[in-house]
Amino acid sequence: MLFISIAKALVEIAAMSLLAQMLVGLFSASTREANPIYRLFSVITQPVNAAVRRIMPAFVLDQHIALVSLFLLLLLWLVLLMVKVQLHA
Repeated sequence: MLFISIAKALVEIAAMSLLAQMLVGLFSASTREANPIYRLFSVITQPVNAAVRRIMPAFVLDQHIALVSLFLLLLLWLVLLMVKVQLHA
């Protein structure tokens, strides 16, 4: 049960970091790479994006990797939530 809770928390942190990075990038479009907050979120989300890049086929563009990562994290979060509920019941 503790492992599921920790995994769910890590997925939540990664998903929220991806969302925050997308928002910061949206507001600081051309200067986002110079933005220290954007770079901080990049450091947090880089392992997730790298893993998704490895498992995705080549036709998925690099610009879409963050969206695919967010989608997969949300799916994983739902699975972990269902497992946690089943174990608790």
